[in-house]
Amino acid sequence: MKVAAFVLAGSLPAAAATAPAPASTLAAPASVPAPAPQAAAAPESAAVISIAVANSLAVPRARETVSLSLAEVLKTVPGFEVKKAIVTDATGKEILSQLVDMDGDEAPDEIVFQTDLGAKETKTFKLKVGQRHSPSGDDYKVYGRFVRERHDDFAWENDLVAHRVYGPALETYAKEPLTSSGVDTWVKRVTKLVVNDWYMTDNYHHDAGEGADFYSVGKSRGCGGVGIWSGGKLHVSKNFTTSRVLANGPIRLVFELTYAPWDAGSVRVAETRRVILDAGTQFNRIESTFTGQKGALAVGVGIAKHPGSTVKVDARGGVMRVWEPLESGKSGNLGTAIVTLPGAKLEEHHGDLEYLVVTNAAANGRLVYYAGSAWDRGGRIRDSAAWAAEVQGLTERLAAPLKIRLSIDK
Repeated sequence: MKVAAFVLAGSLPAAAATAPAPASTLAAPASVPAPAPQAAAAPESAAVISIAVANSLAVPRARETVSLSLAEVLKTVPGFEVKKAIVTDATGKEILSQLVDMDGDEAPDEIVFQTDLGAKETKTFKLKVGQRHSPSGDDYKVYGRFVRERHDDFAWENDLVAHRVYGPALETYAKEPLTSSGVDTWVKRVTKLVVNDWYMTDNYHHDAGEGADFYSVGKSRGCGGVGIWSGGKLHVSKNFTTSRVLANGPIRLVFELTYAPWDAGSVRVAETRRVILDAGTQFNRIESTFTGQKGALAVGVGIAKHPGSTVKVDARGGVMRVWEPLESGKSGNLGTAIVTLPGAKLEEHHGDLEYLVVTNAAANGRLVYYAGSAWDRGGRIRDSAAWAAEVQGLTERLAAPLKIRLSIDK
């Protein structure tokens, strides 16, 4: 997930209005040929937009998600038919793209696609009006849904990771009730989507060759849950109360959870949490917006503390990462991490249940951070050093977002 810096080049001039000639009551002489009809000007919606995508880093970037604001597209080409937008590469071949509704009004706000970029490389793509095709099932690399049959879980995944959080019905489940706003993480050894299959067989705590749920959350923050830090302690919400999915693949998943107001020391706050997960990444982008507070709000973001785990915190770099054995090492090892936006300040306040870093939300109650995980049997991250490098790579990419330049093809 990348925050793109748009530099717009060129604009399509407004079509000049041509007044019709006055009608004549006299026929033109036969010897005078009628003027040849002028070709109609090409409609603005037929314009082709060139997209230059630049990587300013001296290292390659694989499966980067390019996100174009359709508002910026319409500034470049007023009247562009965004619902028919397609993306082509330098050879003219159409590549997979997704129209994304970010606010639930059933109108697209962004178009996203993915690419690999070499060190310091710039690639050019075309955005044009065409016939969008429905993605195949194999194209889908992200998925999320409300799971009523499992006591109101909300579960989501991409081709590398899977997670869930707990809904209201679990609080009153007679057999094993749980009140927790922590985040569970599941491990995968396959790239296919597994959430529906695992819930169907209801045996996801056992690895049958695809991965499993080995992670214990309980009342901890799990992998990236939050709370309000006040009076030297962490104040946490109950389970989420509502959920809605805004975009569900094939490239990007966007959903929101709401958490009912809870007492957080001297204030009573509520939370709306927006999660974005793209294909091919270990990390979720999480945007928590708190309401009800007055003034600055200190937010704790945590990772569950389990036997044998080790934690590393880079307060200046805005990073906390953990490496731990699963089932005493019988099921491999798991890396988890929290990464804040560049410039955020962290304080360590570890407790009995979790490793915790505290940072301030913005004046509007908004906090953006990334939470992710990786299994050493999943095929990509083999050990703690590889996990440290993966986390460091994210911090570098956040500090140097893709540079995207739009221009009109002449």
